[in-house]
Amino acid sequence: MKTNTVRAALRSGEAQVGTWLSLGSHMASRYMARSGFNWLTLDLEHSPIDWDTAAGIFGAVADAGSVPLARIPVNSYENVKRALDAGAYGIVFPMVNTAEEARAAVEACKYAPQGRRSVGGGYHALNFGCTPSEYYARANDEILVIVQAEHVEAVRNRDSIFAVPGVDAMFIGPNDLLSSMHKTPAMETDDPEFVEALKLLREAAVRHGIAPGLHVADANAANRRLAEGWRFIAVSSELGFMSQAAREVVGSIFGKESGSGPRY
Repeated sequence: MKTNTVRAALRSGEAQVGTWLSLGSHMASRYMARSGFNWLTLDLEHSPIDWDTAAGIFGAVADAGSVPLARIPVNSYENVKRALDAGAYGIVFPMVNTAEEARAAVEACKYAPQGRRSVGGGYHALNFGCTPSEYYARANDEILVIVQAEHVEAVRNRDSIFAVPGVDAMFIGPNDLLSSMHKTPAMETDDPEFVEALKLLREAAVRHGIAPGLHVADANAANRRLAEGWRFIAVSSELGFMSQAAREVVGSIFGKESGSGPRY
């Protein structure tokens, strides 16, 4: 059975850098899986991607030798089961604000006795290059569990959340965190409350032995955050890369940046 290289690296203290997939495109995903990122997360929360498309993208990423992850639309047992059975190597759980929610996340990802994941299917084993019986025996050691700290409530409850056994990493969504502070969403800001929240979350993650993660807009921001000690970094998205490159070309032709596409 294939090893989840991202989970193994994070547990060894190494940084892992990836990006978001939000277009739901098999073609784009195949190219992105060969671009050199350590992992790719398919965003099922803020996109119209269906499960059949998701399964095909997980397979395309895994077959290319990269690590496919899924951010589920809402933290439910059904969503976790479907994403993992479709071949994801791990789950990003949005808006985890309490230790109880973190425990439920871990339990949904693990087979008994560590959790309550239902046994069945075969597509998950295909992505790990093994038989279903091998997958059932080792999946608990390979599935990556990432909780998103993207609300002020999560900042307050950081120690109890990050202390939950089975959580591998935490990941900050800057837009939602700022929104929960009643501030303008942004990928970067010098707002003191936001800066302090990032510091508290990163230090708490390190204290509890899990990888601190953060979404950033570009390579410069990624390098700066890596230097600060962040170890699970998402840089933009395939949609963000495409939109930014297009705006730069338009700017070079018409003398100014044009368009209103996403900048992350």
